[in-house]
Amino acid sequence: MTRPLTGPRVRRRVDALHVYTLLLIGWLLLPIAVMVLFGFNDVQGKQNVRWEGFTLKWYAHLFDRSDLTRALVTSLAIALASTAVTTVLGTCAGLALARHRFRGRRAADLLLFMAIACPELVMGASLLSMFVTIGVPRGPLTILAAHVMFSIAFVTVTVRARAIGLDPAVGEAARDLGAGPWTRFRLVTLPMIRPGVAAGALLAFVLSVDDFVVTSFTGGATVTFPLWVYGSTRTGTPPQVNVMGTLIFAAGALIAIGSARRTFRRAGRPDDRGDT
Repeated sequence: MTRPLTGPRVRRRVDALHVYTLLLIGWLLLPIAVMVLFGFNDVQGKQNVRWEGFTLKWYAHLFDRSDLTRALVTSLAIALASTAVTTVLGTCAGLALARHRFRGRRAADLLLFMAIACPELVMGASLLSMFVTIGVPRGPLTILAAHVMFSIAFVTVTVRARAIGLDPAVGEAARDLGAGPWTRFRLVTLPMIRPGVAAGALLAFVLSVDDFVVTSFTGGATVTFPLWVYGSTRTGTPPQVNVMGTLIFAAGALIAIGSARRTFRRAGRPDDRGDT
């Protein structure tokens, strides 16, 4: 029988876990720190790989490269459209899988996890074959279709995990009070699954905006932000790329912090306990 750790041994284990956690966080944040730092680099040539001094001019000249700006706008437009479509379809699919039993439900579950586990290379090559076979010209619409295809499984699984724990008695009570299907969804179901829907939407946006592999197969002549950055590595990546990456990361971090603070506030309310 093993004896529980006490005293100095427990403190040494806790200290080791703290050091391990800090090292892991530092390792994860190191590439981001380098990206942010080189957004302030006063580089004179095309190669932004050596520190040459501090400057803020790249923030003032963020949109001077028209091709880079166009690629970023294309990425954001496709990501927003993909997120909107994926959120609606994924929410409906997640609710159906969580609240209803029907023939083919297990097959649908299997397909969802196959879509999540499918390598991007395989998905991109299969989508390219499909578009070429049926004669669809590659461009923004094919990128949008591809992004919806690989993102919808993540949204469905996220919403389903949230909806599967809902008490059906709440919806039945609303129905007994005369609420129709749309009213029950809008006033009862949607508020309860909103955290799952929001998490799925954010996940879909992130997956779309930084996708490279599938987009390179399905984009044709359309250049998105990741494709532009990859192409620029041959001639030199301008500091504006670091600045844009920094701003995108800052926006995501602010959304995550705001969502976490809201969750903590709700968790502290007695009537909202259990609502993550």
